[in-house]
Formats: sequence, C-alpha cells, structure tokens
Amino acid sequence: MRVAFQGEPGAYSEAAALRLIPDAETLPRGTFEEVFAAVESESATYGLLPIENSIGGSIHRNYDLLVEHTLSIVGEVELRIQHQLLALPGTQFENVRRIYSHPQALAQCERFLRSLAGVDVIATYDTAGSAKMIREQQLHDAAAIASERAAAVFELTILRSGLEDFEDNLTRFWLIGPHDMAIGPPDKTTIVFSLPNEPGALFKALSVFALRGIDLTKLESRPIRGRPWEYLFYVDLAVGQGDPRCDRALAHLAEFAHSERILGSYPAWREP
Repeated sequence: MRVAFQGEPGAYSEAAALRLIPDAETLPRGTFEEVFAAVESESATYGLLPIENSIGGSIHRNYDLLVEHTLSIVGEVELRIQHQLLALPGTQFENVRRIYSHPQALAQCERFLRSLAGVDVIATYDTAGSAKMIREQQLHDAAAIASERAAAVFELTILRSGLEDFEDNLTRFWLIGPHDMAIGPPDKTTIVFSLPNEPGALFKALSVFALRGIDLTKLESRPIRGRPWEYLFYVDLAVGQGDPRCDRALAHLAEFAHSERILGSYPAWREP
C-alpha cells in the first residue's frame, strides 16, 4: 500500500502516515495538489493531508481541495508534533543567523523565535524540505525547524529540542482515497453544505443534528469563490454514515440547504 504525502522524507505527514498504516510505502510530493493527483492517477493508494493543528488552527487549502476533487476521507490520525532546531554538524547555536521552516511550524514556535536577536525567520514549503536545503546547500549559518527524523534523514545536528510553545501540540490528518475504499468501520462523518443568506439559516442547519443528539466535533466556514460573502460550512459529525440518526439529519438538512455533500465517513482516531 502506497501513501502520498506533501513534503520530503522526514516530514511530519510521513510520520503520521506510518503511524496510521505502519507497513505503508510512502510517496513524497511537493504540494497538496500533487497528493490528490497521485491518488487520482493511482500512483498512490491513499493520500495523507494535515487538516488541523491544535495551536495553528486549520489548514484551509486542504478544505478547499476536498471540494474541488471527488476523493473521500477514509480515515484520520493524530500526531504529537515535537519541533527540533537542526543544523549542519559543527554549527554553533550562537552562529545561526537564519531559521527556515513551514509557516505552521514557525507559528507553533513563536515564543522561541521571539527570544532570538539578529536572526531572520524565513518561511518555506516544508519542514523536512528546510532540513534538506540546509544539507544540500551547506548552509553553516542557518538552521531548520523540523522533526527528529528529519535530522536523521539529512544527517543534521539537533541544536535545541522541544521548541513548540505548548506541549499538547497535535496535528490531525485525513487519509483520502477512492469512494469504495475504507480502513475500518465508520463512526465519524464530515460534510460540507451551503445555505441561503437569510436570518436563522445556520441555526436551522445545526438544529437538525441537535434534535437527534448528534455531536458536532468541528465547524469550519470557507468563502465560496466567485460569490462574495457567501460561505461553505464544513462539519465533523461524531456518527457514521448509515446510522439512522445521521441519514435522517442529512435528509432534513437537504430540505433547505443550497448544496450538501458528504466528504467522507470513516473511523475516528483513537490512541492505541
């Protein structure tokens, strides 16, 4: 089984893929769009997407891509994110003048970065990619914020550990794949819908779940492109598709929603 992920070997997404499917073959891709393309072309069986961090919030691009494509969410996994400061062997911490990493990683290490003087903080496309750049370009005055595994992959030294602002730094990932594939019994469902712009529309939409005792574990809104100030609403439901409560709630919602789509019904992540 092959799982595509965005980033270089040693990326947190790769670690999450292996946590969910330990025997998977991982396939690095440069962008999230390329992850979708790999699954759609059958170069990969599944794709893994970060969707939300407990500190930095949602990864909005992946919400948009799920609407643009027809792949379904078939699983989820959570990963504890522990950031390290990596540099070439022999580099001293006091000699670092540039720090590279993904914007989400930089946001999660804000307190550490604010404590530094005379250091430029530079956003890049990937944490492990930043480590790779330092190794390939032999940047002796630079460091990357990345994982411990990235240090091993690119033979870098760990200058500082545990850079994240909060210990409970978790990222949630979604496994995406074709509609007819799943990795376990579904007990969670993600939907997206749009509503008419009228008083009480969102209240009515959410009430279809409250009336049936369905817990909403996440509510996210995203603008609809080409329709200013209109929004799509993404909702995670703590119930699987096929449960009579879920089916009845979605049928009720369809009576007044402008659009409605099930993005996936899948097994919710549980710590081993």
